[in-house]
Amino acid sequence: MLLTADDPPPFRVLREAGASDLLLTADHAGRAIPTALGDLGLAEAERARHIGWDIGIAAVTERLADLLDATAVLQTYSRLVIDCNRDPSWPSAMPEVSEYTEIPGNKDLSAQAKATRVAAIFTPYHDRIRGLLDARAHRRSVLVAMHSFTPSFKGEARAMQVGMLYNKDARLARILLDLLRNEPDLIVGDNAPYAITDDSDYSVPTHGEQRGLPHVEIEIRQDLIADANGQNAWAHRFARLLTTADAMLKAAAQADGR
Repeated sequence: MLLTADDPPPFRVLREAGASDLLLTADHAGRAIPTALGDLGLAEAERARHIGWDIGIAAVTERLADLLDATAVLQTYSRLVIDCNRDPSWPSAMPEVSEYTEIPGNKDLSAQAKATRVAAIFTPYHDRIRGLLDARAHRRSVLVAMHSFTPSFKGEARAMQVGMLYNKDARLARILLDLLRNEPDLIVGDNAPYAITDDSDYSVPTHGEQRGLPHVEIEIRQDLIADANGQNAWAHRFARLLTTADAMLKAAAQADGR
């Protein structure tokens, strides 16, 4: 067993009985490391960087859940232990190198060591999302995957402040892109700084696309949500935009007879 009584659970659920149709997820909200794995051979400064978690997104998601009265599921452990937005069979799920940083605690992991991390963290987190969506099968649900991105990656600066990500279903993303482009102070990424594909992401394809749920992945630049003021401002911005976008999405579906 990987997790002990001294370790936090692999996820937190907020507002389980929330009235909103939106269900928020945050795959990279935490940066905990199981006691049994020590520090993965990394200094604190490395573990605290963007390679270890999505800086600021936990607080934004918490505040957004409150503002919308929306259920939210936040993953607790560092993406360096196991990335819950990657299929566990992919090398990127437990990377030996992240950006330019070697992860000694992930080098030459045995199949059993990998399976232990999957069983302790990945599976309970996604089972909880699955269970919540199953329990809401009688009602409308919209999946919103919350993420943040680093202002600079491998030496490349990113001017955009926010990005909307999608793959096979762009309905909600397109509405949000239009709304965001009408904001006076934003450079907006369309499937940027990343794009969702079948071999790059796990959560949206699994919980959104496979269920046929409307969905979007939101990426906010980390320097904008690194403190409480930024986190609160972006939570309020997305509470407003998601409320408008979802009303438009619902109206469009009714017009199409869906």
